Amino acid sequence: MQAALFYIFAALALVCGFLVVANPFSRNPVTSAMFLVLTIVWLAGLFVLLEAFFLGAVQILIYAGAVMVLFLFVIMLLDLRAEERRRLKRLGLAGGGLVAAALAVLLRAAIHEATPAATAPPAVEGTTEALGRLLFTRYLLPFEVVSVLLLVAMVGVVLLSKKELK
Repeated sequence: MQAALFYIFAALALVCGFLVVANPFSRNPVTSAMFLVLTIVWLAGLFVLLEAFFLGAVQILIYAGAVMVLFLFVIMLLDLRAEERRRLKRLGLAGGGLVAAALAVLLRAAIHEATPAATAPPAVEGTTEALGRLLFTRYLLPFEVVSVLLLVAMVGVVLLSKKELK
């Protein structure tokens, strides 16, 4: 049963994640934000299947709750309309494709260079204090990378919604 639920949650997370970026149903950014909430919910389900109940609850409370409310406030305050579409510029598309290709090359190189760990991962106690201590000491860089990624996403929403002056 657990394996079946894993595949169901993973498939739903992938489908909803795809619909965040390329939504054929609507060009409204609020719809994409709602699909992002669904993606976060399915990922929380995967955490629960991994018996990481605290992370699943944090995923729902912090990301699906607080962060998505913040995104929706920004979207609503910017007064985006589905019918107001900006034309894609070739230079922007080429630059975005170049950046995506460079990231793919870096990811492939990192995976190729990575060696399996010789030691077992550290045992984490089940308390929130131990998880917090581990998060803010050993895994501080990934934690900060996620925070910068959220900031970049927020700036991206503002730049995408900026009206062009004619």
